[in-house]
Amino acid sequence: MPVIDTGEVKLAYERSGSGPPLLLIMGMSGTFSHWAEPFLDELRASFEVIVYDHRGVGQSSPLQGELTIAGLAQDAVGLLGALDLDSAHVLGISMGGMVAQELALARPERIRTLALGCTYCGGPGSSLASPEVIQRLAAGMSSGDRALAVRTAWEVNVSPAFDAAHPDAFETFRAIGMTRAVAVPVIMAQMQACAAHDTSARLPQLQLPTLVAHGTLDLMIPVANAAIIHRLIPGSQLEILDGLGHLFFWEQPQRAAALVRDHAAVGV
Repeated sequence: MPVIDTGEVKLAYERSGSGPPLLLIMGMSGTFSHWAEPFLDELRASFEVIVYDHRGVGQSSPLQGELTIAGLAQDAVGLLGALDLDSAHVLGISMGGMVAQELALARPERIRTLALGCTYCGGPGSSLASPEVIQRLAAGMSSGDRALAVRTAWEVNVSPAFDAAHPDAFETFRAIGMTRAVAVPVIMAQMQACAAHDTSARLPQLQLPTLVAHGTLDLMIPVANAAIIHRLIPGSQLEILDGLGHLFFWEQPQRAAALVRDHAAVGV
């Protein structure tokens, strides 16, 4: 996989598909492989899809110093510049949605349309995963059993119905997790950055076409956060995905891609 120097860090990335550029920003503990091929295949028919690993992940630069959401947003800006892209459609999920918020606030001219999936803005009423979910994840990570950690992550990221009906999807998720593991110190640094994230007072400044999508059975970031973000961003579109978990784009890749595609057409 190619690695590009953004000026601040080196980022491993991939480009595929045909059409206007779409930058995908992954969430906490994820790699660009976690977008999964069914969703990417749906997008490649309409976009030049750009995925990458955050600093500290995979072949991207090792994590050094403090990790912040704003800093990760600057990495995204640097990637666009290094790829000679003046602007792109942007989709960020979970922590990646937080990064996308900071990117949009800092450099709105670089974003054609903004899509925020299963994410959080901080401030009054917002909430991250419950203590019970955090405890389950921490127990898996600290067990020393990588397979257990991956299984636990899967169970809190998808709906029970999807888990039961799609053992093949778990096998794909497991293979990614076993071969492209993100180091625990990096995950902890990302978790701390998410906890410190707060764009709530600034989101009303955004004047970008914005889609907010969230599954009702999300355990990682409760669905109530979507309504808060929708309320704060003027003119934003809200899509509540009934019965889906945090990884809604794994559960319904065609529907998720259609939402992104239809939303991008608004910005044409």
